Amino acid sequence: MEVRTSGSTGTPKVIQVEKSRMLSSARMTCDFLGLKSGDSALLCMPLDYIAGKMMVVRSLERNLRLLSVEPPGHPLSRTNLQTLGLRSTCSVPDIDLAAMVPLQVWNTLQVPEEKEALCRHVRHLIIGGGAIPPELEQELCSLPVTAWSSYGMTETLSHIALRRIGTPYYTPLPGISLTQDHDGCLIIDAPALCPERLVTNDIAEFHDARHFRILGRRDNTVCSGGIKIQIEEVEAWLHSLGIRDVAVTWRPDPRLGQALVYLTTSDPSSSSLVSLLASHPQPIPNRPDTRYWLPRDIIHVDALPLTPTGKPDRAHALLIAAEHAPRNM
Repeated sequence: MEVRTSGSTGTPKVIQVEKSRMLSSARMTCDFLGLKSGDSALLCMPLDYIAGKMMVVRSLERNLRLLSVEPPGHPLSRTNLQTLGLRSTCSVPDIDLAAMVPLQVWNTLQVPEEKEALCRHVRHLIIGGGAIPPELEQELCSLPVTAWSSYGMTETLSHIALRRIGTPYYTPLPGISLTQDHDGCLIIDAPALCPERLVTNDIAEFHDARHFRILGRRDNTVCSGGIKIQIEEVEAWLHSLGIRDVAVTWRPDPRLGQALVYLTTSDPSSSSLVSLLASHPQPIPNRPDTRYWLPRDIIHVDALPLTPTGKPDRAHALLIAAEHAPRNM
């Protein structure tokens, strides 16, 4: 089959994958989550990308009852539940597996009726396609649904590891072997999924031989004045401060090599970023390098650059930062 990569760090591309490997991936996930024949799965993601395709393949491999709605911003709306024939009075979850992107989960939790539907109807919720904001993860921890953050990519036919929301480390699926290169980037050896060993750009930290977390991407590392700055760490710090309308990027700088730049949908002169710059010359205690996390420039944009799947569009952000570079550089 032909599948498209998401384009989160560059131009999307089409790759060819074997159906037998897709079935192997589906089998790994179903075994990990204990899904059995006759269970149900909710498809609420586009079939253009691997996440949607794999929900169908999991249903085929494990003989799950596939429930399908158009890929909406609110998958568990009252209209969708009525379309699917789900009863609001069910005593046990009648959706054994659902997969959503963080934005769909966020939207669901903002509507009390949909939040109740998530708690009432969904047993396992897989969240992928982007980083999960800390406040979203914290709220999910208080709910009865079993929620998972997924790690993987199109080349691995969706996820190769899952992390229970509320815990720090990912656990690889059965049959997955992980190592690191000299830069600390994750190397995936999954013969049932990929014919070749896959060297990623994801910088990992291992808790033990089987559990790991992702610190950021090697190609999302900014070297400013000799200080290495991980873009994902800066964005996570901003989110922890309640600042969500910001994308972090960089542009060439004659003095620093690379200068950190924030893109924001707020007015830079009146946003909370101004007070941030004034009150956080040293953002995180015991991390002397984090004073370099403050931007050299703040650029207003009408909308933060995102890929079609809702991930940060890093390549577009770089172009925006370059277009707004001072003329005398």
